[in-house]
Amino acid sequence: MNTRLISKASVATALSLVLGLLMLTGGGAEVAYALGLTSMSDALSTIKASTLANHEIKFVTPAGGGVAAGETITYNFSSGFVMGSQVLADWDFASGDSNNCSTANFTEKTLAATPSGTTWGAAVSGQVITITSGTDTVAADRCIRLRVGSNASTGGGGTIRITNPTASSPTVAFYGTFGDTGTTTVNIIGDDQVAVTATVDQSLTFSISDNTVGFGSLSASAACFAQGTAACSASEVEAHNIIVGTNAGSGYSLTVNGTTLTNGAFTIATTSANTASTVGSEQFGLRMTATGGVGAVVAPYAAAGYAFDSLNFPDQVAASSAASANTTYSVRYIANIASNTEAGAYTSTLTYVATANF
Repeated sequence: MNTRLISKASVATALSLVLGLLMLTGGGAEVAYALGLTSMSDALSTIKASTLANHEIKFVTPAGGGVAAGETITYNFSSGFVMGSQVLADWDFASGDSNNCSTANFTEKTLAATPSGTTWGAAVSGQVITITSGTDTVAADRCIRLRVGSNASTGGGGTIRITNPTASSPTVAFYGTFGDTGTTTVNIIGDDQVAVTATVDQSLTFSISDNTVGFGSLSASAACFAQGTAACSASEVEAHNIIVGTNAGSGYSLTVNGTTLTNGAFTIATTSANTASTVGSEQFGLRMTATGGVGAVVAPYAAAGYAFDSLNFPDQVAASSAASANTTYSVRYIANIASNTEAGAYTSTLTYVATANF
C-alpha cells in the first residue's frame, strides 16, 4: 500500500515538472538571437607594426538583420591599436546596394556628432567607434563600409590614421543595438615592405640603316637623289636613316664630317646655306627630317633645301636638349652637275658621330 502511494506521488511530481516546462516554453513566446555578420574584412593600407594605417572595414548584414532607425553599430578595435585624435572628417560610412562587398555600389551617409533625421551620428571613445542612425536605415543583406583615415574623403578629407600595434593578430569586433555581431582579424607583421633596387646605366643608342648609298650616273639636265642602289632617283627619296636615343639628362648632338663628291683634284661644289635644287649647276648637299623622341634637325639641314656646310665641319645636323627616346632621322642627298663638270668616278665618305651629354 505504501509502495503504491509513493509511485503515484512520483508520477504526479513528474507530470508537474513536464507541465511546468510546457508552461515556460509554450504560449507562443519567442526567443531572439543575434545573427552572425558575414563577409567581414578590414583592409589596411599597411600591416607594418607600429605604423600609421588607413582602414576600410566591410561586413554584410544577415538576411534577417539590417539597421533600423535609432540603432547603433560599434567597431571595437582591440588593445594595441592607437586610435589618435579622430574627428568626423576621418570617417566615411556607406551602405552598398547588394551583399557583394567587391561589386556593390556604395552610398555615402552624412555624418555628424549626433544623429538627426537621415544624418548619422559618429563618435569615438577609447578603442570604440560608434555609428548611430537617426531615421535612416540599412536594409538586411547589404554590405556596410567604414573608412577610417586619409582614405575618408566625403566629410572633407581625413588626416588621422590609426597606428598599428606591434606584430600580432589584433581584431576589430562589430556589435551594437542593431543586434548582429562579428569579429575580423588582421595580421600585423614587423615589416610589410620589400626594398627593390636597380641601376640604370648611361646609354646612347646610335645606328645607321645603310652604310653604302649611291647616285649612279649624274646628268646636267636633271637633279639626282641618292638611294640604296647605285642608280639615280629622279625624285627625293630617303637614302638611309640614322637612329639616336639617350638617357643623358642634357641630351645629345649628332654631327657630320667629310668631303664633297671628289674625283682626284675635281670636286662638286657645295653651299653652306640651305639651297633648293639647282639643275644645271654643281650642287652636293643633304637634308634631314625627324620622327619620334624629342630630337630635332638643326639649321641649315632642317629646311626643304639642301646644305653642306663643310667650312664648319664637323657640323651639327641634329640634337636633343634632354633625354630622348629614339629619334629616327631620314637622310636625303642631292647631286647636280653642270654641263662642263669633269667626267670620272666621284666618291665621298661622310662620318656621323652621336655624342651624349650626361
